[in-house]
Amino acid sequence: MSKESFMTMSSAASRVRRSEEEAAVGFTASPSLAEALQQILVDLIELHLQSKQAHWNLVGSNFRELHLALDQIVDVARDASDTVAERMRAVGAVPDGRSETVATHTTLPAFPEGEQDTTTVVDLVTGRLRATTHTARALHDTVDREDPATADLLHVIIGILEKHAWMVSAENRIV
Repeated sequence: MSKESFMTMSSAASRVRRSEEEAAVGFTASPSLAEALQQILVDLIELHLQSKQAHWNLVGSNFRELHLALDQIVDVARDASDTVAERMRAVGAVPDGRSETVATHTTLPAFPEGEQDTTTVVDLVTGRLRATTHTARALHDTVDREDPATADLLHVIIGILEKHAWMVSAENRIV
C-alpha cells in the first residue's frame, strides 16, 4: 500500500471517528462559532429594543401604518434573537442577552432619545435593519464553515430583515 493510500484511509477513519463521537455527544460549537452567534444575537436584541423605542416615540404623518410596521419589526427581531439564542444552546454555547452585554457589544448606533418624526424614524430603522443584516452577512461564512444548519437559520433571518428594510425604506422613497 502506498503512503498516499494509507494517508487517505487514515484520514477517512479519523473523519468516521469524529462523526461517531459527534453523534454520541452532539455537535458542539467552537469558540469562534459561539462568538459569531453572540454578536448576531446582540444586534438582534438591540434591533428589538430600538424598534420598540421608535414605536413608542413616533409622531407625524402616516403614524399609524409605521407604528404597526414597527411592532412587526419588534416581533421579527425578538423571534430571531430567540432562534439564535436557542440554537446557541443546542450547540453547547451560552447566549448572553444581558442589557450591559448588549449595550457594550452591539454594532448598531445609539437611537436618539425623545419623539422622532416618521420620516426620521424610517431612515433610522432602515439603517438599523441594514446594520443587523450586515452583521449576519459578515459572520455568515464563519458560521457556515462550521455549522451549515445554523447558517441556514441565518439565511432566513437575513431574508426577513432585508424584506422589512425594503418595506420601511419605501415610505420615504419619492417616485
